[in-house]
Amino acid sequence: MLSEIKPVRLIEGIYALGPGAWIPKEKVLVIGDLHIGYEEALNRMGILVPRQQFKLTKALLEKILLSLPAKPEAIVINGDLKHEFGKISTQEWRETLKILDLLSSRVKKVVLVKGNHDTILEPIARMREISIVDFYFPGKKKDICITHGHKIWKDPEFRRAKTIIIGNEHPSISIRDGVKSELYKCFLVGKWNGKKLVAMPSILPIIEGTDVRREKILSPYLKQPLKDFEVFVVGDKVYRFGKLEDLK
Repeated sequence: MLSEIKPVRLIEGIYALGPGAWIPKEKVLVIGDLHIGYEEALNRMGILVPRQQFKLTKALLEKILLSLPAKPEAIVINGDLKHEFGKISTQEWRETLKILDLLSSRVKKVVLVKGNHDTILEPIARMREISIVDFYFPGKKKDICITHGHKIWKDPEFRRAKTIIIGNEHPSISIRDGVKSELYKCFLVGKWNGKKLVAMPSILPIIEGTDVRREKILSPYLKQPLKDFEVFVVGDKVYRFGKLEDLK
């Protein structure tokens, strides 16, 4: 768990706040890939894990909220609030509503961006009167677009955005120290189709994610050479590690 969260500049106008992203001009906090219900899905597969996901997720979100430099105008959940594809599990019903209530208690507006795991999210959103969108623009200029990252949209407004923030990939990177190698969540910052691209790590606390140097890439935005992407590792704080190609 992060011992201290301080904003770290990713690109102009967007800062890392732990595994979340802060857009100070619009006072918008972006988080994503909570995958509530992941433990229950593992248990049904016969993989027994201790039930700690909700406790760890709630503690991390509270720490991020307390670390915000200003009171947010909106909190955007950038996809995959819940884990199960075809139904809403008991764990998902109970814990997604608690998370939405926590966030709603700190801000007037919560936005749900639909992710690939959010096939049955509408009943939960209706209970808290929260809108679900495919993508979201935090400012009137619509130069920043927040979308989950599993689809490339043909919408003209999406096409005109200059910066795109995605989740979906759960980027992480393995860092070697002597014979020991450890996996860390990370931000990837680069370009896609002439636009600035920020790929966010997951909030999901019990796994680190996809090792972007060794595993198959899922997001169409990242199916490109990544060697020039800047890496920001999320550890006890956020560290800028330089270009992906320079990391050992």
